[in-house]
Amino acid sequence: MHGPVTVAACRIPARIDAPDPSIAERAVREAVAGGARLVVLPELTVCGYVFADAAEARAAAEPLDGPTVARFAALSADPGCVLVAGLAELGADGRVYNTAVVVEGGRLRAAYRKVHLWDRERELFTPGDAAPPVVATAAGRIAPMVCYDLEFPEWVRRAAEDGAEIVAAPVNWPWRRTPDGQDPLEVAKVRAVAGAYRVHVVAADRCGTERGVTWFGAACVADADGDLLAGPGGPPPGEPGVLLATLDPAQARDKRLNDNNHVLRDRRPELYRDPVPAPDGAPARPV
Repeated sequence: MHGPVTVAACRIPARIDAPDPSIAERAVREAVAGGARLVVLPELTVCGYVFADAAEARAAAEPLDGPTVARFAALSADPGCVLVAGLAELGADGRVYNTAVVVEGGRLRAAYRKVHLWDRERELFTPGDAAPPVVATAAGRIAPMVCYDLEFPEWVRRAAEDGAEIVAAPVNWPWRRTPDGQDPLEVAKVRAVAGAYRVHVVAADRCGTERGVTWFGAACVADADGDLLAGPGGPPPGEPGVLLATLDPAQARDKRLNDNNHVLRDRRPELYRDPVPAPDGAPARPV
């Protein structure tokens, strides 16, 4: 697509004990009515997140040709958009993955399995072992990631090097108290990686409370300068809402900071040597 594109980061609730696909459907239709060509929904969009154990996660998992992806695909065709959303995927190998899909025009374009698992997710899911695909869509070149993946700058860099213009990330950010007036640290990290590698980032966060876990509801959109274009406020955190912003994919294709600096060419990876692992609690030792 040429020229600016309107994107939407949706924040919606979900409950394991009462999954309701119509919540996601209403959010997508509201986003498209607002002009969005790219719509991003939260991590594990419909099934919920706070699984009691691996058996419960497996019971909620579906193959990529199952009903949840079919619903997402139908939403991408009518009302018409590129949709990135999360689900618990039952892989052909029998394993359960925390997956984000990209659907467009009524069909599945790509699937990405979360690589960096958070907290108890290790008990529930198998980590993915592949880099995010970069999908050429009507809304730009999109790389899906899932939540904690965003906190690893080299993962975002990989997507940027592979030609991504927009990183679309379904997320679930658990609420914690922050000093008055401060956005969640996760939002600062989104802005940092967006500006560091000059790639737009759209993060859709869950809202509400599920089995005693409250979510920030801090959906946000950051452009390739690291500027926050939408979120995490209004409507108030914890309430459902659709955040809209306009991005120019061409901005993300220009990796120059000025006439003399380039965010990828200025890297000196020969100096970025991994430290020798140290015992737990001890500082790492340089090579």
